[in-house]
Amino acid sequence: MRSKQVIVIGAGLGGLSAAISLAQRGYSVAIHEKNAKIGGKLNVLKEGGYTFDLGPSILTLPHILGRLFERSGKHMSDYIPIRPLRPHWRNFFEDGKVVDLYPEADLMAAEARKVGEDPARVVRFLKYSADLFDLVNAGYFEQGLDTAKDFRRFYGLANFLRFDLFRSMHGGVKRFLKTPHMQDIFDYFIKYVGSSAYHAPAFMNCMATIQFRYDLWYVDGGLYNIALGLQRLLDEIGVVVHLHSEVTEVRKQGARVTGLVANGEFHPADIIVSNMEVIPAYEKLLLEDDAFMRGLDRFEPSCSGLVLELGLDCQYPQLAHHNFIFSRHQREHFHTVFRKRQLPPDPTIYLVAASKTDPTVAPPGCDCLKILPHIPYIDDAHPLSRDDYMALKERVLDKLERMGLKDLRRHVVFEHCWTPQDIREQYYSNKGSIYGVVSDRFKNLAFKAPKQSTKYPNLFFVGGSVNPGGGMPMVVLCGQNVANNVVAWDQC
Repeated sequence: MRSKQVIVIGAGLGGLSAAISLAQRGYSVAIHEKNAKIGGKLNVLKEGGYTFDLGPSILTLPHILGRLFERSGKHMSDYIPIRPLRPHWRNFFEDGKVVDLYPEADLMAAEARKVGEDPARVVRFLKYSADLFDLVNAGYFEQGLDTAKDFRRFYGLANFLRFDLFRSMHGGVKRFLKTPHMQDIFDYFIKYVGSSAYHAPAFMNCMATIQFRYDLWYVDGGLYNIALGLQRLLDEIGVVVHLHSEVTEVRKQGARVTGLVANGEFHPADIIVSNMEVIPAYEKLLLEDDAFMRGLDRFEPSCSGLVLELGLDCQYPQLAHHNFIFSRHQREHFHTVFRKRQLPPDPTIYLVAASKTDPTVAPPGCDCLKILPHIPYIDDAHPLSRDDYMALKERVLDKLERMGLKDLRRHVVFEHCWTPQDIREQYYSNKGSIYGVVSDRFKNLAFKAPKQSTKYPNLFFVGGSVNPGGGMPMVVLCGQNVANNVVAWDQC
């Protein structure tokens, strides 16, 4: 009896995880990827001796990634070398305060005292975070729960109040932490899913535990080596990857999908897994009507970003590997990006200086900076121009120079910049979203689309637009859960 043919659309981390997991379960799997290399948003840029992670630059929960190797009797360490980082990241404030994050309780206590925060409050907040993580992890993450019915069955109604459903994420932080500095720091863990701490539900505070319990990691040579390690595994287990193979249509017959068209050629499939986001896939590949598409409105895109890479002829010793330069008014920043959907006048900036850990990513004595402010997704009715985005870039550079990176512009020898339009063109993400679907307690209670199509039962979705959402460990876990869903459906 032949093994059933699965085709995966897109070689992002979620698609790779689903492909590997399904091949390990005995399916014949092929991947079609429109770009020249695998990885999706896990991307790399190399130029003039500089190496930049274009997409994700923080690895958390590496044990989830490790499962892909263990299930083939292999060890991830033989494919992907990782190391923990200290500090986790450094936080810079307009008043000159600098706070590092450490998972070690004594070091974190000293950092809290710098800004007048009682260390005992940090301990209590992290206990609250850990309780939320254990609750969310048991069902939503590990069981791959998708629907209200799934949640009722797994958790029971009595457990719902433990999710702290009546508070925002910021409200949960404010219960425990009293200084603006520490509130801003722990609010900004929402960066992992590209949403607002003032609109996301309080149970998103589970994300602090992902880092404080399981550590924060770097991949030697840059995070794109995750994709290279997965490519070796794909080759070893027989998954075929077709690069430069753009899928332009998913064909259907009645209530089933029958295959897809890539580069003008039809490829039949028993099952299709789309790593293309849910809304673009239904809209562009399946050509669903307006009535069906309106049913997906609650799955609004997460934010986008201005992605700026700078190769420098110097180093700034005050930087750590990961850095956050905070807006003077963080609440206003969130409101501007997520409610007014405007470019922020004073953005909070994520800045990566990977040479602090890995000198191979820049020439000797030099540095490579990845700079990312979160900004609104594309409004096609009122699109911003590239000049608008470049004006924001100049505001970002002004802020960095004001905050201590003296004469930054004078030291730039290489520059690369992507706007939301570039992100959409490269990855076909919904309106240039970086993290898939926004987590908003009033729009979707942080739930994303289900992993199995509600219209075509042999069509499945993987990635940041479906549960459990964006971020490297979550999309890898999603791929594993999609494989479980495929097998359960296929055998029923």
